[in-house]
Amino acid sequence: MQQRNTLSLLEAASPFELRVDQGKNVSEAEVRAALKSGDVGFLHSFTTGSAVDGPGIRLVAWTASCNFRCQYCHNPDTWTLANGTPVTIGRALAQFRKYTAGLKAMKGGFTLSGGEPLMQPRFAAKLFAIAKAIQIHTAIETNGYYGDRLSDEELQDIDLVILDMKAISPDRHRNVTGGREVGPVIEFCLRLAELRRPMWFRYVLVPGLTDDPQEMTRIANFAADLGVVERVEVLPFHQMGKYKWEMLALDYKLADTPTPSVQELTNAIWIFRNAGLNAS
Repeated sequence: MQQRNTLSLLEAASPFELRVDQGKNVSEAEVRAALKSGDVGFLHSFTTGSAVDGPGIRLVAWTASCNFRCQYCHNPDTWTLANGTPVTIGRALAQFRKYTAGLKAMKGGFTLSGGEPLMQPRFAAKLFAIAKAIQIHTAIETNGYYGDRLSDEELQDIDLVILDMKAISPDRHRNVTGGREVGPVIEFCLRLAELRRPMWFRYVLVPGLTDDPQEMTRIANFAADLGVVERVEVLPFHQMGKYKWEMLALDYKLADTPTPSVQELTNAIWIFRNAGLNAS
């Protein structure tokens, strides 16, 4: 498998950059071997200086491949593994070492996002292991569907699980995610609670799709009952990824959906706060 001489081409000013066919020349056999061993992963991009992907200032790696097809996804180019650049664990470690001092000074760390990181579970586990070995705070942003792909021991290398909660009602979850069941997500949350692993919840507020007060109340009560959810972030829907859907010739059903108003966002946040959660 051909490796880039540098990771500089992977560094993005923003995760909203459109990137396709970065791994198109990697053979199917090489992909299978990489997924099995975790010695090589496929990254869409990475960003530095993020203040919105966990505590402090973060180095964020965005993986390629996702099992959900969320209607409001702003990075549909991360759905496909072939859109990721192959990166060895050794090169990832070099990046960690490059930024370690700064991340520690700014009380930050490393976040693995996507796409869906647990579509590449062996690579994810190895990344977190080496990050912890050099004492970097670790976080994962995940939809939680494939949480069972990490062992309890491997979860100990993840300091924070940021769960992107799409919905909790089965029908609504299938509608939002393109047919995926919510059951595995709930099971993963319950497992993290049993293991006492810290979590944040994220919820995207989309007018006409996810702004149902009853649905949000159910999610809020579920999160509060877990006892490990330290924070809830209610994120307003935006159209920053619309151009990607158009460029990729995908059917974008939310083209005319507005950003929620300040009052709508405030009302949603209060639903989570009323359940006793730290929400913003």
